[in-house]
Amino acid sequence: MPQSPAAFRFDYESPALRFGPDSVRDLDASLDAHDADTALVVTGSTVGTTPAVMDPVRDGLGDRLAGVFAETTGEKHLTTAFDAADRVAATDADAIVAVGGGSSIDVATVAAALTGTTQSRAAVARTVRDTATVPIPDGALPPIVVVPTTLAGADISQGAGIAAHPDAGVVDDTHSAVADDRRLMPASVVADPVLAATTPRSVLAGSAMNGLNKGIETLYAATATPITDATASHGVGTLAAGLRALGTADPTPETMAPILRGLLLVEYGISRPDATTLSLTHAFGHALSRASPIQQGVAHAVVTPHVLAHLFDSTDGRRDRLAAALDVGDDPDPASAVIDAVTAVRDALGLPARLRDTDGPARSELQAVAAAAVADPFVDNAPDGVPLTRADATEILDAAW
Repeated sequence: MPQSPAAFRFDYESPALRFGPDSVRDLDASLDAHDADTALVVTGSTVGTTPAVMDPVRDGLGDRLAGVFAETTGEKHLTTAFDAADRVAATDADAIVAVGGGSSIDVATVAAALTGTTQSRAAVARTVRDTATVPIPDGALPPIVVVPTTLAGADISQGAGIAAHPDAGVVDDTHSAVADDRRLMPASVVADPVLAATTPRSVLAGSAMNGLNKGIETLYAATATPITDATASHGVGTLAAGLRALGTADPTPETMAPILRGLLLVEYGISRPDATTLSLTHAFGHALSRASPIQQGVAHAVVTPHVLAHLFDSTDGRRDRLAAALDVGDDPDPASAVIDAVTAVRDALGLPARLRDTDGPARSELQAVAAAAVADPFVDNAPDGVPLTRADATEILDAAW
């Protein structure tokens, strides 16, 4: 008698996803769709002073541009998000356009959460310290339009990370927090390969494994659904092939188009009100990047093969589905084929293979990093039967060293 299919629940409100060359030049349409009159652009200083990016953004918003806040940094200071929220109020903007990578998107998201707060900066920072969450006021929040220029895959998410000192509001990685609320899901994501092609190859490569791992983790996570299986399977294959091609080609609209399409697919459905599919590799990426200046995408590049080896040693890990997504489904050893395929993407992008060759933590710090990885909430999304003790995590980091 055939088994009944496993029950699942998929509660998701997707942003409007727009893809295409020069699609950023119609940003005003994204404002119209959400009854917004003007928007503040939130970005970093480099992107904010790059005409090849900002000119099309300005053209796309036209007289709907309320101003440009070009002060985000990789450290994602809570004070920066407060400053951006203050600028929203000062310009009377009723929408936010986040342009850039994960840091700018996270700061813009937290700024949206802070626009209606009546709490002082110090009070919010104390909440960050005490609860590891950003307090979000009741009521409507300004719609966020995301224009990604890197491959971190931070675009389609209802959450964002921030760091703060409990009193002064300055950065302190020991007090990091997450803003997570359905209202923070972007209203629109505009993936423009012309704009992405202006980003230096080194920046694209450094962020790429972060994006790819969102799809890989989605396929093996305990919180996977048939819907995310479908989008992630197609997205992983498209993204991996595009990234391998990027290793030997300049970033052009043509080379970036399949990469951005794949990235949209692997992100779809990973951030939901009742679940996320982020899992083991992201736990290690968080722990490494909080303990050192290493870029999270580079951290992923180094540890992913070792995390996958641990996964496959412990359980099936849906290796057949992963192998099929990576176009190695005919291999008689799908676990090894998956690890080899992911390693090939990393190597094609010229990313480091060992922690010792990065600006990550010293070897003497790996046990503390292991403890932080085990404590990361994304570990809970690992499949049943996959242990991750401090000894396991230390072994993975030692192998990556």
